[in-house]
Amino acid sequence: AGSQCLPWTGLHCFFCSLPAATAAVYKQWIPNTNFETASNWDKGRVPCARDVVHFEKDKVVSVFVRSPHVLTDMYLPLNGEFVLAAGAAFTAFDGSWDPGCDSGGTVRFADAEHRAWFDPTLWQEVLPSGELKPSGPLFSVDQERVPCRHDDVIFQPQSSFRVNTDSSQPVIPLRSISVMGQELNTPSSWAGYLGGPSAPLQFHGNGTLQVTGTGCPDKSGCACGNTLDGPRICAALLRASGRQCPEPACQSPLQPLGHCCGVCGATINLDFTPDFDLQKYQDRLAQELLSQPKYAGVQMAISKVHKAQTFLGITSRSATPLIQIVLIDDRAGVQAGTAAEQLAADIMESIAQHGEALGISSGKMEVATGSTVSGQVGSHPVSRITAGTVMGLLFSLLLLGGILFLYRRGKLR
Repeated sequence: AGSQCLPWTGLHCFFCSLPAATAAVYKQWIPNTNFETASNWDKGRVPCARDVVHFEKDKVVSVFVRSPHVLTDMYLPLNGEFVLAAGAAFTAFDGSWDPGCDSGGTVRFADAEHRAWFDPTLWQEVLPSGELKPSGPLFSVDQERVPCRHDDVIFQPQSSFRVNTDSSQPVIPLRSISVMGQELNTPSSWAGYLGGPSAPLQFHGNGTLQVTGTGCPDKSGCACGNTLDGPRICAALLRASGRQCPEPACQSPLQPLGHCCGVCGATINLDFTPDFDLQKYQDRLAQELLSQPKYAGVQMAISKVHKAQTFLGITSRSATPLIQIVLIDDRAGVQAGTAAEQLAADIMESIAQHGEALGISSGKMEVATGSTVSGQVGSHPVSRITAGTVMGLLFSLLLLGGILFLYRRGKLR
């Protein structure tokens, strides 16, 4: 494969034939800035021979060109690049008749500046082969639809892009990033790419992407790490869906951690021991329960999250790790969430019988369905601490807290 570069001042270009990414499940960036993508042009079509192509002079852009094009004229940006595949070229229109381009005009390249890293609608999960991961009963809460700290990120081969990395955290860690078919999975390889000419045209914003080369080291799972950018994720998601959450069928929907909108169904929070294995437990639930015909239409999200601790209405800076299971279903009206509720009950029963062997110390269930006015809460601790003991401890803590409060206010001596 060869390459061609246009000798225009202010632009540079390159083309590399690189090996495919290593076998892994990636979160793949969907949009591109390719010349042949019709949606990248304001007319909704690729420019033809009689057209005048116009790139905004102050818009930074990287554009991949797959094939040869004949054009009447082209206005270029002050800073950008064309990435030319083998055989791609631009030729001046000689005035001959073009059957696919009866009337020419000005065709402008669309603005790609607004495409944000933390927009869940711009990412999709793919298989090691690069194919789209088939839909199934497993889903991700909204914060986990965006790449997490131990994920592999892929930008499609033979494709250009521009992504805004504005973030509430200065560094966005990832396991690896694949660009133009090359997997960059070490800090040094990523630093080398950032020092090249294309990275500033592809990535912009205040957040710095960091490649660590390491996956999650804990068999109980790792938290995603996108909590600080949760508001940014939800703003992008709601902007794409009409700026408001859909109206739930239940009157008191549940609010799972990491999810933008309330849901009908059930959530289960698990406390775990060092013996807990998240992947094995997820596979167990999928094979033994989710696969049952009565749970067709039920979807499950399971991951490690960190829940902020509160005491007497005061939120602590520390957060407790727990395993969150979110269950929703496709039922409507008063039946909304009822199948998810039944599955949650079966999971809690399984925990009561086998939780200790699975590394689960306790589980707490909350339910909201279309037939209930308020959420129901259930708890099945695996340990033998009685409910009376727990209530007694809570009452003692509240009493001590109240005495301490009155003492500090000068009401008691």
